[in-house]
Amino acid sequence: MTMIAGTDPRTGDALPPVAEITSADQVDALARAADDVAAAFASLSRGTRAEILDAIADEVERRRSDLIETASRETGFGEVKLGGELTRTAFQFRFFADVLREGSYLEATIDPAAETPMGPRPDLRRILTSIGAVAVFGASNFPFAFSVLGGDTASALAAGSPVIVKAHGSHPATSQLSYEILKSVLDASAAPEGVIGIVFGTQGGARLVAHPAIKAVGFTGSLSGGKALLEIIGGREEPIPFYGELSSLNPVIITPGAATERGADIGTGLVTSFTVGSGQLCTKPGFVLVPTGEAGDRLIEAARDALAAAQGHVLLNERIFTTYTEETATLDGRADLRALKAPADSGTGFAVTPMLFETTLDELDHTIVHEVFGPVAVIARYNPEKTEEAAAQVFDTFPSSLTATLHVSDGESTLVSALTTLASARAGRIVFDGFPTGVAVSWAQTHGGPWPSTNSLHTSVGATAIRRFIRPITYQNAPEAVLPEELRDGYTAIPRRIDGELRAAVR
Repeated sequence: MTMIAGTDPRTGDALPPVAEITSADQVDALARAADDVAAAFASLSRGTRAEILDAIADEVERRRSDLIETASRETGFGEVKLGGELTRTAFQFRFFADVLREGSYLEATIDPAAETPMGPRPDLRRILTSIGAVAVFGASNFPFAFSVLGGDTASALAAGSPVIVKAHGSHPATSQLSYEILKSVLDASAAPEGVIGIVFGTQGGARLVAHPAIKAVGFTGSLSGGKALLEIIGGREEPIPFYGELSSLNPVIITPGAATERGADIGTGLVTSFTVGSGQLCTKPGFVLVPTGEAGDRLIEAARDALAAAQGHVLLNERIFTTYTEETATLDGRADLRALKAPADSGTGFAVTPMLFETTLDELDHTIVHEVFGPVAVIARYNPEKTEEAAAQVFDTFPSSLTATLHVSDGESTLVSALTTLASARAGRIVFDGFPTGVAVSWAQTHGGPWPSTNSLHTSVGATAIRRFIRPITYQNAPEAVLPEELRDGYTAIPRRIDGELRAAVR
């Protein structure tokens, strides 16, 4: 019997065992159970599913202390970081409850029977419905918001899809507790048994993705892990969508005007952004263009001062720690890079030292610039008279990202327009005069971008994250009794498009 156990990243010591590795037979049973109840769960009313999501949020808040204590022990994150993440997690469930009640996500559309220039048209009624049971892979760096209790789970349950979560090995106890919270709420609700399940172990996760009962996969993790799952999906008899958030450099461009006006503030903010969560965020800024000259120098000095206070950073697991220490050691040994470092770490567990490396754009070795989990970033100084050319070089050379950040000045409108055009082709979210860490849960949010940041045209954060787990279905000349209530004549509680005209809800 092989058990799953976490590690205390502050010491490197193993924590008590949590659960057995899920066997192949157990994975199959979970997947079959989810498939068996998929239609029944999807048939629950939007209001009923919204009540379930609200109840999950309430239970998350009630178990706040237990969740934070467990996650802190497994991740090394402090109470402030985890408390904020848990608040976000509860908010996500309530947010998707509101999405359900509002109803526009269904895209309910009615084309009544009519004569058209193409001839007679039948009565056509279209709506979006659950895709079926889905697999969700928990992320290492967000034990709540992108794991068992994360946005993928919340949006899938909102869509009416049963969920089987693959627990991340960095926080198995947190995953188990989170699963128990979900199951307790679902068991007390109108949902059928089997709507939620959990799998432990790499092989179990692979078997889950290959199982014919699974109709979609949500994944937040490494590019290599995403490619491995895509390969499994490619071997399935039935292809399914894979929604992967995989790798992101998140470049930051600082214009001459911005450096002159507020260089010191930008330098301080940069360090805060790439060290928050010990630099283990997919939106961490990893590469920064800073103009040469006195304004840029002031920005660098402010960053140096901020680094002096950047202490107590611990990485999540041994793999991340080893990669970080090897990558930064290589960079630190290069003659073409100037290193700016925080005070040395304590040397215990997976503690690390935050670092900035400075070079010039002309001397930049592009092979050193790629996503590295941990508190590190590379700054390249550029000729301020060639800002657009420098930015074009960055966007043309480096892979696309979840975000691109532009720090600009009011007097640079022509330049800002050009930079925005460049950034919009290579990122899913463009941040102006701020930093990309921190992803609000809202109706307008996008958390996605061109490959390799994601492989999807959908977002994993915000209202339209639900779109990943629903599919269109059209009823032609259907008896009203078999129609979903949202497609029946006289229904007005949600926005609908009728004969081409968008009509607002009337409640």
